[in-house]
Amino acid sequence: MADVVVVGGGPAGRAAAAACSDTGLEVVLVDPAPRRVWPHTYGTWRDELPAAVPDTALTSVVDRMALHGTHPREWARPYAVLDNTALWKHLWRHDVVEITGRAQAAEHGPTGSTVLLKDGRRIAAAVVVDATGAARALSGGRPAHTSAQQSAVGWVVSAAAAEPFCGPGSGVFMDWRPAPQTRGGWPTFLYAVHVGHDRVLLEETSLARRPALPLALLRRRLAGRLTAAGVTESERLAEERVRFPVDDPLPRPGRVIPFGAAAGFVHPASGFSVAASLQRAPWLAAAISAALPSGPAVAARAGWSILWPPRAVSGHVLRHRALRALLSLPPEHVPEFFELFFQLDADHRAAFLSPESDPAGTAAAMSALFAIAPWRIRRRLVLGGLSVGHPLARHGLGGS
Repeated sequence: MADVVVVGGGPAGRAAAAACSDTGLEVVLVDPAPRRVWPHTYGTWRDELPAAVPDTALTSVVDRMALHGTHPREWARPYAVLDNTALWKHLWRHDVVEITGRAQAAEHGPTGSTVLLKDGRRIAAAVVVDATGAARALSGGRPAHTSAQQSAVGWVVSAAAAEPFCGPGSGVFMDWRPAPQTRGGWPTFLYAVHVGHDRVLLEETSLARRPALPLALLRRRLAGRLTAAGVTESERLAEERVRFPVDDPLPRPGRVIPFGAAAGFVHPASGFSVAASLQRAPWLAAAISAALPSGPAVAARAGWSILWPPRAVSGHVLRHRALRALLSLPPEHVPEFFELFFQLDADHRAAFLSPESDPAGTAAAMSALFAIAPWRIRRRLVLGGLSVGHPLARHGLGGS
C-alpha cells in the first residue's frame, strides 16, 4: 500500500507528487496519459513562483506588461511563461510510480483508501489527493450550478508578426479595447505573451461569463483584431483554445484531499492556478507526512486544513463576491471597471491578484477601487456582489 495516491498528472498533480516524494512518502500517480506534456500555456508573475522553480523551467520572462482599460498603462513587474517540458522534468521523480488509467471513485476505511479505476483496477493508499482539475473526479464532481467560465482562443505567430501588439521585452496582460467590428455583447480582451524563441501567443479572452462565450465568437474577434493590424491567418503557427470554470465553490473536507484547480485554487480575476499549486505543494506534503502516523483520516484533515485555513477561506469568499459584482456590470462598464483597477497602486493590484488568499489585502484592494469608482459603478458593485457584512460596507463605503 502506498502512502499517497495522487490522481491527475497536470502541473498541480505533478507538484503534489514531487513534494510528497521529497518528504520520503511512497507515492503513486494516476493519469490517463502520465507522460504527456501539458498542452496549454501557463503564465504568472515571476515573483509569485517559488524559489525552487528554476529559470530553466521558464520559456520567457519580460520586464513589463501592458494594461489597457480605457487608457494605455504599463505594469513594470516581471511576467513569466512556463516551459511545460522543462517544468514537467523538474517535477518528475524516479520513485513516483506512474499508473496509466482513469480514476472514477474512491472507497475509504479506517486503515486507508482504495482508488477504483475505470478498468476495474484498485489502488490502495493511506491518503488520496484529487488533482483532476475542474472535473473533481474524486471530490464530488462538477457542481450543479452553471459555472462562470473563462474562455479564450489564441494564435501563436512569429515575434515579427506580433510586433504591433508587444515588443521583445514586454507583453500584454489585458487590453480591453474592442476588436474591430465588434457589435456589443460581452467584452473580451487581448492577452499577449512570448511562448518561445521568436514566438508569441495572441489570445482573445473572455475573463468570466455565465455561460461561457462561444469559442467561435472569440475566434472571429481575434481574427478581426489581428487582421486590422496586418496579421493574416496564414501567419498562424498554432491555435490554442481554453475554457474552464472560475467560480467553483470550495470542496468540503473529507477523506480525499482536493489540490490545484480541484481545490478551488483558480483565481476568479485572472484564471491563474499553477503558481498557487507550486507554492502549496510542499505545505501539503509536510502536513500529510506529519499527520500520517496518527492515521489516514487525520492526515486527510491536516492536508485540507493547511491548504484552506480560515483566513484563506475568507479571502476566497471575498474574491468570489468581487467576481459576482463584475458579472453584474453592464458590458459597457467592464473596461471602465478595469481602468479603475489598473489605477490602483501596484501593491493593491498585486495583493488582489496574489495566489495567496489574504483577506486583508483583498479587502484593502477592493475598498481602494470602490473609493475611486463613480457612483454608477459603485451602485452596480454593491447590488451585484456586496452584502452588509462585506468590508466595504463596514468601512462606510456601501452607499450614501
